[in-house]
Amino acid sequence: MNKEESRKGKVWLAGAGPGDAALLTVKTRELMGQADVVVYDALVSTEILSLIPEHVKMICVGKRAGNHPVPQPEINEILVREALKGNQVLRLKGGDPFVFGRGGEEIERLLEDDIPYEVIPGITSAVAVLAYNGIPITHRDYTSSFHVITGHARKGKELSIPYEQLVKLNGTLVFLMGISALSEIVNGLLLAGMDPQTEAAVLEKGTTAHQRRVIATLETLKDRVREAGIQTPAIIVVGKVCGLADEFAWEEKRPLSGRQILLTRPRQNISKLAGILRANGAHVIEMPSIETRTITPNPEFVRAIDSFGKRAEEEWMIFTSPIGVHTFFELLKEEHLDIRTLFCGAFQKQVNVRIAAIGKTTEKALETYGLFADVVPDTFCARALGEAIGKAAAKNSAATIFRAAIGSKELLPPLQEVMKEVDDVPLYETEYFLHPELKEQISDLLSTGKIDAVTFTSASTVKGFVKTLGDFDYSKVNAVCIGQQTAAEAEKYGMHITVSKQATMDSLVETLFVLSNEQK
Repeated sequence: MNKEESRKGKVWLAGAGPGDAALLTVKTRELMGQADVVVYDALVSTEILSLIPEHVKMICVGKRAGNHPVPQPEINEILVREALKGNQVLRLKGGDPFVFGRGGEEIERLLEDDIPYEVIPGITSAVAVLAYNGIPITHRDYTSSFHVITGHARKGKELSIPYEQLVKLNGTLVFLMGISALSEIVNGLLLAGMDPQTEAAVLEKGTTAHQRRVIATLETLKDRVREAGIQTPAIIVVGKVCGLADEFAWEEKRPLSGRQILLTRPRQNISKLAGILRANGAHVIEMPSIETRTITPNPEFVRAIDSFGKRAEEEWMIFTSPIGVHTFFELLKEEHLDIRTLFCGAFQKQVNVRIAAIGKTTEKALETYGLFADVVPDTFCARALGEAIGKAAAKNSAATIFRAAIGSKELLPPLQEVMKEVDDVPLYETEYFLHPELKEQISDLLSTGKIDAVTFTSASTVKGFVKTLGDFDYSKVNAVCIGQQTAAEAEKYGMHITVSKQATMDSLVETLFVLSNEQK
């Protein structure tokens, strides 16, 4: 490889599927985290875009049927320019790159500059959207073939569809990007001799939280679509298999089907909850409005570990979040310290070591490291934790709090009333960031009521959410909060608040189930 070639980057043309993030291929998902630049179309869902890390440059080229704010030749040039800078470029397309995705045109331009590329197939909406609506694209009792047709003509040209040949095939016909030409397509099929009573469907926003379907006959389809107010993106399907939709439908039967939920947990903790919600049918937008950065080097931490067990006959270790627990052990490892260093002095002096956790999730995080909390308050908030420890602690005991650099001040007064020394040790700092493109999309979805709930697991997630969105009408936000302290922070901004019964992820999920049932 010569010097000129070594400076070139690489382009991956990848299909993002029809919208549901669960339908991303493993390879595309990995590349979203590895790319330097992501060039994406308008049909790539906010749910998928929210998975892209903050450091990745995002370029929206806004393509959707009939509306190309960035013309295809300019998109081609963007890919070339970014690759020539030495970047790893992910070209993220809705559906599949080669199913009316113009991937071939982009490859032709890359070849002109000898830019290396790969193609990652995506799940095409022509199959997935039907499946999510209970329509098998083939069924040997009904049809043995299917045919995918573009319903969108090139600019300045008329739609050219061989209706007579399609009617003779007796297969399932799938028209992509054809909702604006629905009348022409229906009339063309009828004039070509198709039975007016043939089953047909229009499927709107398939695989997303707002998918809808209209099932009709070919002759009544236009009227039914107009009555329902169907909008793009939508797929037209014609064939006997459409009659199976109501019987085979499955997606809407899941507990959180049709619900779009915004998660605001730190990125380190977001995936497990997102997985649970997606498994129950929700569409999840991950908005890690806060990200934590470990404070390192951390002389205060080293000093606190060295003095632990030497100050009183009873010493407390206090943790206020799972992140605090994990960061604590990361710092021990970084300083080449272990549990022996922490507890050896205390055991030699016969000091009573006690541990407190702010809630069940923090308690479980401690257990993964072999530590079991003595005190876990029923109410998930700093004040309740301080009061619970205050009641359990011996007079003139000492405590070390391991938490964020800026923590709730409400924890300290109950401890200071009974203890002779309270050491508040910062382990990590909280940072706030959100891609401008993602901020705009999330604001729009909230404003139009297309996000059913926003989850908050701490007051800091509320602060991060507000800081990243900025000037916004927060009365449009349905906040589902863990704990009264989190709810109190959300209340400052006029959000509609629901508080989970317990300070656990399971209780939060149960609360979302209840809200979903009420809304249905």
